Amino acid sequence: MRRLWTTSLSLLFVVSAVWATHHASAQEAAPPDDGKLRIIVFGAHPDDAEYGAGGTAVKWARLGHHVKLVSVTNGDIGHWAMAGGALARRRTAEVREASKVLGTTSQVLDIHDGELLPTLENRKKIVRLIREWKADIVISHRPWDYHPDHRYVGVLVQDAAYMVTVPFFCPDTPPLKKNPVFLYDSDRFQKPYPFRPDIAVAIDDVFETKIRAIVKLESQVFEGGANGSAERAAKSPPASQPEARLEMVRRAWDRRQGAEARKYRAALERWYGPERAAKVKYAEAFEICEYGRQPSEAEIRRLFPFFPAP
Repeated sequence: MRRLWTTSLSLLFVVSAVWATHHASAQEAAPPDDGKLRIIVFGAHPDDAEYGAGGTAVKWARLGHHVKLVSVTNGDIGHWAMAGGALARRRTAEVREASKVLGTTSQVLDIHDGELLPTLENRKKIVRLIREWKADIVISHRPWDYHPDHRYVGVLVQDAAYMVTVPFFCPDTPPLKKNPVFLYDSDRFQKPYPFRPDIAVAIDDVFETKIRAIVKLESQVFEGGANGSAERAAKSPPASQPEARLEMVRRAWDRRQGAEARKYRAALERWYGPERAAKVKYAEAFEICEYGRQPSEAEIRRLFPFFPAP
C-alpha cells in the first residue's frame, strides 16, 4: 500500500512539473505590451497555419508585430509510414523551424490528429489562447472543409468569437476588452457558400521566405503526409540537395499563390488600386467572419499596415 501511495505521489509530482513547465513556457511566449499588433492563426495540423497565412505573417513580423501560429492537433497520424508520439514530435519540430524562418511563434496542442471535436473543453482552450495572446486578429479555417479537423477548428474559433470578451467564461484568464477581428483563410469549397475575399494581401516580396519556411515541413512536403508513399517520397529531392528541394516547393507554390492572385484580383484592386494590383503575382486572401468585430476600411488598413495609402 505504501509503495502504491509513493508511486501515485511521484506521478502527481511529474504531472505537476510537466504542467508547470508548459504553463510557464506559455506565459513566457506572450508578447510584451509594446503597442504592436497581435495576430494568432489557428490551423488544424502542423502545416495548415503556415500554408494559409504564412506570407502575411512574414509581412506583419517584419514590421515588428507579434504573430503566433497554432496547430490545434499534433498531427500524429499525418504520415503514411509513421504515427504516434514520434510523428507528433517530428511535426512539432518542423513547424518550430518554419516559424524561425517566418519570424513568428508556434505552438502545437496535444490533441490527436483526426480526433478533434467541437467540445466545451476545446472551446475553452481556444478562448484562453486568444486571450493570452491579447489578439487583435484571429485567423482560422472556415467551418466547411474536406477534413473534419479543419471544419472543427473553424467551429471552435467561431464559437470563441464574442466569448473571449465574457468575464465569467474561463474566468481564470482575463477577458479581452474588445472582440478581435476574426478572419477565415481562403479555400475552394462552394457549399454552403463560396469563400468571399474581403481582404487580399500581395506577398510577392515575401514569397521566397514563405517557401523557405514550407521546405521545413519535410514530412508533408517531401514525403506526402498521410496520403504519401515510398514511391512518392523517392521522387522528391533528398535532403542533401537543398536547392532542388527549394525549387520543387517554389514551383508548387508559384501555381498555388499565383492562382490566388488571379482569382482575387478584384480584392487586390480594392486595397492596392488597379495599377498596383495588376502587377501582383502572388497573394493570400481572407474573409471577415461576421461573429467577430466588423472593421471599417480605415481599421483594416491599420490592421494590415503594409497596404499602401488610399
